[in-house]
Amino acid sequence: MTDDVVIIGASVGGVRTAEALRRRGFGGRITLIGAEPRLPYDRPPLSKAFLTGQAAGDDLALLAGERLDRLQLELRLGERAETVDLPARRVRLASGEPVPFGTAVIATGSLPRRLPAADGWPGVHVLRTLDDAVAIRAALAAGARVAVVGGGFIGAEVAWSARVLGLDVAVVDPVSALMARGLGPALGKVLAGRHADQGVVLRLGRSVARVEGAGRVERLVLDDGSSLDADVVVVGIGADPAVGWLAGSGLPVDGGLCCDAWLRVRGTDSVYAVGDVARWPSSRYAGPVRLEHWTNAGEAALSVAAAVTGTPAPFDPLPYVWSDQLGARIQVFGQIRPGDELVYVEGGPDAAEFVATSGGDGTLRAVVALGARRAALRWERLLRSGLAWIDGRGPAEPTHLPARPVRGDRGTHAGPFGIFPLFLNGPGVAYS
Repeated sequence: MTDDVVIIGASVGGVRTAEALRRRGFGGRITLIGAEPRLPYDRPPLSKAFLTGQAAGDDLALLAGERLDRLQLELRLGERAETVDLPARRVRLASGEPVPFGTAVIATGSLPRRLPAADGWPGVHVLRTLDDAVAIRAALAAGARVAVVGGGFIGAEVAWSARVLGLDVAVVDPVSALMARGLGPALGKVLAGRHADQGVVLRLGRSVARVEGAGRVERLVLDDGSSLDADVVVVGIGADPAVGWLAGSGLPVDGGLCCDAWLRVRGTDSVYAVGDVARWPSSRYAGPVRLEHWTNAGEAALSVAAAVTGTPAPFDPLPYVWSDQLGARIQVFGQIRPGDELVYVEGGPDAAEFVATSGGDGTLRAVVALGARRAALRWERLLRSGLAWIDGRGPAEPTHLPARPVRGDRGTHAGPFGIFPLFLNGPGVAYS
């Protein structure tokens, strides 16, 4: 049996896994398989700085130059994995070539959902890859009328980027608030109001019935019969874990790859999952979870590398997501649940910056900040400390401020592969 590690997926989860393995002293072969032909790159800027022209493709590189050389990876880029042959311990590529493994790490991410009413129309885009972003950026020419279908984080970021470029933009979503899945309805309505104040046209509570145009999109007809003129349409209605290629592999799939608490795929002793594809039991949330957060992929990579190198520990992170829009940074620590109470602890809904807390049943569950970075980090520490929630009032009065959490694996390996610091670019989140 080979000791080689094969990582399928060359985005942040796959790259961070390779880095973490080297940092832990793993000296065997690491093969990184990626469907895109280019070197791994960072995706969060695609909906923000890249669209507005503040970042170029070269600025997004996750691996390049000396850093790439020191990892000593066998790169298989532009090659798509077709299936995993578990009994033979092989990944079969679309070319038919088998790639043997001792341990496989599946980090294939997620795929954007398509809008049936608009799919295939010229001028209608989804945003997942750098090629997608290049096409959208080219379409955001002066005077273009932009429609964004989907009011989640990606949709709101694209809408804000269009406004930064001075373009007319409208957002269509059947929910009555922006980013409601991540922020809850109350905060989602607050931030929807701020987008409207900045000139974003909101068609919330509405869905797209059909697309009209002579050979390419010219307008969207909504379910109430009204229409929106649009030269460019960006669809951001969510994503699904990229696990379709595993059909027939025998690996358990149910809303993602079903893993144990160590991110090992159930029923296997040699296959792990990282990032958007992984679904694992969380003691924090008393049930299975799957997160599509960039930071989750990096944290999961650390956990899998620890397991592969003989020091496993249960994976149960505090969810964290950030979004740059409205000229500020939105941060969400934890998860807002339906029915939770919302209490502002810094500022308020009309303040330029604020921190809001969410909880119920005696438990502080989430902290949401718009700007206010110092206060946000303070409340993150209180959230991690298990601060109680007083129903009808809000978070309990803290008796002391907990020490800063130690995040991630700060051990380094100074061997033939050098020392590999791992940076996660969320605010205050730096692994080194």
